[in-house]
Amino acid sequence: MTATQPDATRATGAVRRRVTVRGVVQGVGFRPYVYTLATGLGLAGHVTNTGDGVIAEVEGAPAAVTGFCARLAADAPPLAVVEFVGHEEMPAAGGQGFLIVPSRAEGPARTLLSPDVATCAACLTELADEGDRRHRHPFITCTHCGPRFTIATGLPYDRARTTMADFPMCPDCAREYADPADRRFHAQPIACPACGPRLRLLRAAPGGPPVTVTGDPVAESRELLARGAVLAVKGLGGYHLACDATHPTAVSLLRERKARGSKPFALMARDIADVEHLVHAGPAERELLTGAVRPIVLLRRRAPDPTATGGPRLSEAVAPGSPDLGVMLAYTPLHHLLLGLPTDPEGPRLLVMTSGNLAGEPIVTDDEEAIERLGPLADAWLTHDRPIHVPCDDSVVRICDGEQLVVRRSRGHAPLPLSLPVSVVPALAVGGDLKNTFCLGEGRRAWLSAHIGDMDDLATQHAFERAEAQLESVTGVAPEVLAADRHPGYRSAGWAVRHTSGRPLVRVQHHHAHVAAAMAEHGLDGSRPVIGIAFDGTGYGDDAAVWGGEVLLADYDGFTRYGHLGYVPLPGGDAAVQRPYRMALAHLWSAGIAWTCDLPAVAACPPDERAVLARQLERNLNCVPTSSMGRLFDAVSSLAGICHRSGYEAQAAVELEAAALVAAEPDSPGYAFTLRDTAPDDVAVADPAPVIESVVADVRAGTWPALVAARFHRAVAGLVRAMCARARADHDLDTVALTGGVFANSLLSSACSGALRGDGFTVLRHHRVPPNDGGLALGQLIVAARTGARRTPGDG
Repeated sequence: MTATQPDATRATGAVRRRVTVRGVVQGVGFRPYVYTLATGLGLAGHVTNTGDGVIAEVEGAPAAVTGFCARLAADAPPLAVVEFVGHEEMPAAGGQGFLIVPSRAEGPARTLLSPDVATCAACLTELADEGDRRHRHPFITCTHCGPRFTIATGLPYDRARTTMADFPMCPDCAREYADPADRRFHAQPIACPACGPRLRLLRAAPGGPPVTVTGDPVAESRELLARGAVLAVKGLGGYHLACDATHPTAVSLLRERKARGSKPFALMARDIADVEHLVHAGPAERELLTGAVRPIVLLRRRAPDPTATGGPRLSEAVAPGSPDLGVMLAYTPLHHLLLGLPTDPEGPRLLVMTSGNLAGEPIVTDDEEAIERLGPLADAWLTHDRPIHVPCDDSVVRICDGEQLVVRRSRGHAPLPLSLPVSVVPALAVGGDLKNTFCLGEGRRAWLSAHIGDMDDLATQHAFERAEAQLESVTGVAPEVLAADRHPGYRSAGWAVRHTSGRPLVRVQHHHAHVAAAMAEHGLDGSRPVIGIAFDGTGYGDDAAVWGGEVLLADYDGFTRYGHLGYVPLPGGDAAVQRPYRMALAHLWSAGIAWTCDLPAVAACPPDERAVLARQLERNLNCVPTSSMGRLFDAVSSLAGICHRSGYEAQAAVELEAAALVAAEPDSPGYAFTLRDTAPDDVAVADPAPVIESVVADVRAGTWPALVAARFHRAVAGLVRAMCARARADHDLDTVALTGGVFANSLLSSACSGALRGDGFTVLRHHRVPPNDGGLALGQLIVAARTGARRTPGDG
């Protein structure tokens, strides 16, 4: 708006303008940037943080004010994301100089908080510089790097609203903080050895509490790691458990203590050069490894070379049976110190770096809790006195066909919002029970939480509740609608039922939510349905069966089940998941194939269990029907003799993919499903029996298991192609969404996408939201909360 100008304006020609900037503009050096821009243009005024973003008032020559507004977003700091700039003419007030004034906390929080950021190159240079006052300081940070989200206790983002509030700045840090020419001008986590947090190393003591180790905590920790110890290391968003990845005994000990089964560990290295002999890393992977986020990047392993001499030799216990290694580079100063600076004595160059928890529990963040919960797991604790306010696990990504595929969206991404293609009312979607994340939304924004974990554990449920309250506080979203999965036994849905407080609760079918998440990520407004291929391990179906091999015609309003994998019995629920041979025998039984011990899956099943299983199938006892594609992968993995017991989720499928990768047989026809229509609804059913028969024939013929795996992958890709062709012919649809946890399999995802694009389809694959249940809440949100959606209070 335009205001009447006072006499001072007419006399000097000066104009004054208030500028409101929204987006990721706090904790990224935006106020110092505004200060530098304004003073460089000779403008007077001030800038402050508010719950709404950053507000600046500038006064001066009209051309200078216009130039300021033109450059404000275009030249913003690298970590800033400017979403909105509003201008308001103000009466000129006179005065000189430009100030950064104290933040104003009035009103609801509507600004966006920055994620944590990996240590920048300038800070690393100082860390290694013996002449710098922050030489070897484990908490070195500046305006462009360091903790943000995990230390924020409120908004606006200022030191007083972070866990650095209890660390008063020393005179040197205070001088840098106030110096516009300094890289740490208004850097809220600024600290140094004189005034910052302190490291402490504790060692387990027999029969008593841990004892403090004297001497340099980092040097002592490196020595412990070199001797094969397991170390609990306090990071940005929680504790890690670390050990030397080249030390077989240490890796095996950590695996045993953590009850991790055969699930692969993640690796941390100082530099890409330390892992190049182990993995293939292209330009896109290298960019992810060295960028500001520093996620765990899943990289294809190189074939072992026993004659190789370069690089550390990895323990085989790090990732047994996996085609990939999860690798991340050091992203905090403490990580760099643990792995050694260039002038440090030789020490471990590759560390296992896994979440500090027992399998299925949330990551540990509290120091006392770390002593208690990690006591049976760790030999020592490398800790410090800066509290972690928000738990945040490492993100996991991979590159598939040159594009990013997020497997777990957490550190470096949370709490940044996703843009929505349609508006939603203020809402909370609680996600699923596996790989839980929840999602808050309002307007055209959705805030997907950091990774929470599996809701079976009571501690995870408490972590969910704390994280939900915290994200509400920093987003300002006050949910008017809740959304949850339709599964009657999901703990996440149970939480939503208990917390409705009269608000509508919308129950969203599992696979519909998966498809909706893919649509939302790609900006579809839902005006036209898509063909949704939703393949996963389990999802509650509308007929009370366990769905998981679904072809849906879906938009945000609803879906039609166009096709699915044929039902087979799921004998014993979780027992079938943990023992893939049970699923193999169920498929053999359904296909009418005798259980003979020349088949690896049959031989793997103990005779007593086999007898019970046969009676269970014959009498249909505790045998829920399932159309799960994930369970079919398990069955084929066991039939081929690849994996009979799963020590972690999807192990059988992961090892089946690993086998298929080494079997290059592009001209082989593979196996084939039989498609048939079922009355009265004419749903297309893909009968898996012919595939099972072909697998059995190959196994009995002595076919290499890798060929069986490759042929099966081609069969599934062929099924997807056939189903989509039928759906296009029947309904004139040409957009396909590939979603669900099965599509974390990059071999299958690539084969399906390539074939469908060759047939003229537009293919939607996940890039920013996980295809697994970590992305479920986004789909629930947009189905349940979009403006105009029908909702019933207390539903569910």
